[in-house]
Amino acid sequence: MPRNGDEVRLLLQEAALELYLERGYDKTTAGDIAARAGFTERTFFRHFADKREVFFGGEAQLRDLLTGAVAAVPAGTRPLPALRAAFHQAVPLIEGNLPVTERRAPVIFATPALRERALAKNAALVAALTDALRARGVAEPLAALCAQAGMDTYSIAIRRWSADRTDDLHTHLDRAFTDLRLEANALK
Repeated sequence: MPRNGDEVRLLLQEAALELYLERGYDKTTAGDIAARAGFTERTFFRHFADKREVFFGGEAQLRDLLTGAVAAVPAGTRPLPALRAAFHQAVPLIEGNLPVTERRAPVIFATPALRERALAKNAALVAALTDALRARGVAEPLAALCAQAGMDTYSIAIRRWSADRTDDLHTHLDRAFTDLRLEANALK
């Protein structure tokens, strides 16, 4: 029986994915997930707040990585280049999680409760990035605008990369941020 919390979470996440694919999200309980993984329901709730959260356990790691990377960007770097640099730091994490992420995506897309949770997690990440930019001295309205635009650009880069792996994720990130810059310049 695994004793490492990370190992237990991974087993619970894999069991949840299997059950959601077999039965659907609505017909699966936290107890079902725990039993499939070989644990008690109590163990499940020690690791996850609810059966939606089982798919989003890595959000804190991504948030911490991105906000730390924003803080580490050299002083004087404009907000969008700071975010772009931070998103590049997240590439190994995204690439490492790809096999699981690809299997989860259809389940999330097909399940309103999971789509809602994904949107809430995305909004929380934008808020954390806004705070990280504000800590660098960026004024609130600009910090919020850049955090949202940066997160959307990052998401588009990941979607493009998922659809076409001819180029690596770093290249897709650079292209998406270049597209954003070119369109912003067209407003002048």
